[in-house]
Amino acid sequence: MDLIPMEKLNINWYPGHMAKTRREMAERLSAVDLVAEILDARIPGASRNRMLDELTRGKPRLLVLNRTDLAAPEGTRLWTAYYREKGFGVVTCDAKSGAGVKDFLPAAHRMLEEKYRKLAEKGQTGRRLTCMVVGVPNVGKSSFINKLAGRRAAKTEDRPGVTRDMKLIPLDAGLSLLDTPGMLMPKIESDRQGFLLAFTGALRDDVMDVETLAANLILTLADAMPEGLFARYKVGKGDAETGYGLLELAARKRGFLISGGEGDTERAARILLDEFRGGKLGRATLEKPGEDEDEKD
Repeated sequence: MDLIPMEKLNINWYPGHMAKTRREMAERLSAVDLVAEILDARIPGASRNRMLDELTRGKPRLLVLNRTDLAAPEGTRLWTAYYREKGFGVVTCDAKSGAGVKDFLPAAHRMLEEKYRKLAEKGQTGRRLTCMVVGVPNVGKSSFINKLAGRRAAKTEDRPGVTRDMKLIPLDAGLSLLDTPGMLMPKIESDRQGFLLAFTGALRDDVMDVETLAANLILTLADAMPEGLFARYKVGKGDAETGYGLLELAARKRGFLISGGEGDTERAARILLDEFRGGKLGRATLEKPGEDEDEKD
């Protein structure tokens, strides 16, 4: 079964504050020594903003695969190897629990060794370097910064678009973080990339058709994690001819009914999205390295 086309969601991808963020990032990059991009480990390709490749050209790049507690371990291993082969520094973590966050500073300092050496040659050993932290909305960037800083340095909420201003956060004697607002790419390269971002909450649910989104999600989960989907909803690939049909069947299986005994697809859609995002269906990575043309250079 094919996914329902992206235009059915009627999404405004690139609001004004994101254009403003891009301009401010470009203005401040001359004072930035390292760029760390936070990715969602469930969708490490779709959540990487390729616009940053041009914008941050010449700066060392460190990718942080966050939410590894929700991703398949083998998927995280494959994506880590894939990005390291492309020349990125990579660390993996779960910012919510703090697992793996301690690996960030050693990795950042290693990538800045040459800069530290040049500063020492100039007698500037006390100068603090700056790491700009970027990512799409709701990828866990603020939670990651707070765990790293050991305090509530960045505002966090479980919805996209909370951070709206840039903020400099000192970490240790050698490094500060420049927190930036979540920023989507101005152009989504494919329907598939757009849906993956929507599935994981990078977009606000109230700006799209949630039933259409959930119909596509249930199709995706039927392929990516059939055991978890069946355990929770008692449906699987082939049980219906369309994603809407599969969602309606799942609603009836869970007892979400409206008059006439039909499945309440709106209720099922919201619960499916919440349960997937919360890991109640299990751990899953929704894409493989290099499987989509959008991930090729």
